[in-house]
Amino acid sequence: MSAEESPDPGPENSRRSEAGAGWVCGKPGTFKDLLPERVADFSWRRPRVLWRSRNDVLARWFGDPSNAIRRRCVDALRERGTPAAFTVHRAEPEFSFVLLGDTGEGDRSQYAVVPPLLHAAGDTDFMIIASDVIYPAGDAAQYQDKFFRPYKDYPGPIYAVPGNHDWYDGLRGFLHVFCGLDTDCSPPPWRGVLSFLPRMLWRHSGDVDGDALAEARGRYRGAPGQQSLQPGPYWAIDTPSLRVIAVDTGITGVLDRAQGRWLREVSAGPKPKLLVTGKPLYVDDDHRPGRIEGGGTVDEIVQDPAHHYVAAIGGDIHNYQRYPLTTEAGRKIEYIVSGGGGAFMHGTHTIPRTRVVDEGEFRCYPLRGDSLSRYSKLYGRWLHLPKLFELTPQEATAAVEHRLGIKAGRGYEDPALSRRVRFVASLLGVPRDGRRRSRFLRFPVRKVPQRFRSELADWDDPPFFKSFLRLDVTESHLRIRCYAATGCGDHETAPPCEDEVTIALR
Repeated sequence: MSAEESPDPGPENSRRSEAGAGWVCGKPGTFKDLLPERVADFSWRRPRVLWRSRNDVLARWFGDPSNAIRRRCVDALRERGTPAAFTVHRAEPEFSFVLLGDTGEGDRSQYAVVPPLLHAAGDTDFMIIASDVIYPAGDAAQYQDKFFRPYKDYPGPIYAVPGNHDWYDGLRGFLHVFCGLDTDCSPPPWRGVLSFLPRMLWRHSGDVDGDALAEARGRYRGAPGQQSLQPGPYWAIDTPSLRVIAVDTGITGVLDRAQGRWLREVSAGPKPKLLVTGKPLYVDDDHRPGRIEGGGTVDEIVQDPAHHYVAAIGGDIHNYQRYPLTTEAGRKIEYIVSGGGGAFMHGTHTIPRTRVVDEGEFRCYPLRGDSLSRYSKLYGRWLHLPKLFELTPQEATAAVEHRLGIKAGRGYEDPALSRRVRFVASLLGVPRDGRRRSRFLRFPVRKVPQRFRSELADWDDPPFFKSFLRLDVTESHLRIRCYAATGCGDHETAPPCEDEVTIALR
């Protein structure tokens, strides 16, 4: 197996110009015409939204019931007659598909992805959503405006792996829509001195209105070519050239024993394989191998040379990252984060200088400088201090290069770095590359959990810095391209290609 990075695919991407990044929009995006007449007011700054997502905190404090719930659901699927292999077979050796993660907020940033996706990948054979189909809590009632409606014009079937937010209703809405299973697989009772707390506070599944979902499906995605029924929350698509394997990581990222056993079985053999997972194995220059109940990890399976994995793609983190990692056995595996499909953006400017791979091989979108500039403008607006906080893309890029000791992507003439620019970069989380912080900034501001900085930093105007992947498979190669969705009308018919890699399968 080998991977060969292609040269920059064109002039109009963020690595070439600010216009390519979406900072300058010549015309507005047409995605606004796709929005419902009334878009629900959704914001992570609202206590009600956070309260509906409380199962995440309860699972981490009192124990994650996802494995127990999943076992009950899988038993119900098998009683219905679902094959034990949980595999869909396709006879074509050459095919293509589009993959995007963390889609379903139902607001402008989700719908902004749709026109460029249809132009760059509307001819693909199927779509995969990797994590968090519906925010904030997976409710079945929200599938109409956050799933069926936005992808009504995509002609192929759509498969999905659930994210932690899809699990906050016990996976009931997800299983109904994607697997045709309507059953309440409520968690078993917690045990222990404080078990009354999760029993009292746990957000249980709501009722599923099957007729309303059937009406939404028929209205928006009722064409024969759009129909699909996946075997379960984890599954495989087997083709003569490549086996695509998808795993369900629940709320906290742990696989149950049965799923771990299944993963080992479908990973066996010499056929090249690609993993899709709700949580990435490498992200933010950190290794998160994915624990399996009873022992072992997902990444041990991926890196085993006998299994012939060529790539592993995960959602959950809302941006694009790529780590071309060479394993101890000398094989190269592309570890990719693809969570920029519509939800709020996790900043890339908080990613340290990479040690997992050489910084020159690492790719991310948005560029760290663009990420820092976007966040600085948001904080300047919220705090009514634009003159203090707002950094131009050029200033932000210079600050990132100074603090990390890297070349941050788009080239600029080096401007003078003022104290203000350095202060804002430090305050908004750009790490230092091993240098000692000043006493004034000794408190680790950058270690404030990124999830809170990012979830509070959502916006509804371009540039959105969203992204999706197009994957083209032949008998000998897998080509992966990351396309940007900026929200600018200039980029809808010809979205910028931000990264590309071709992997040999033979």
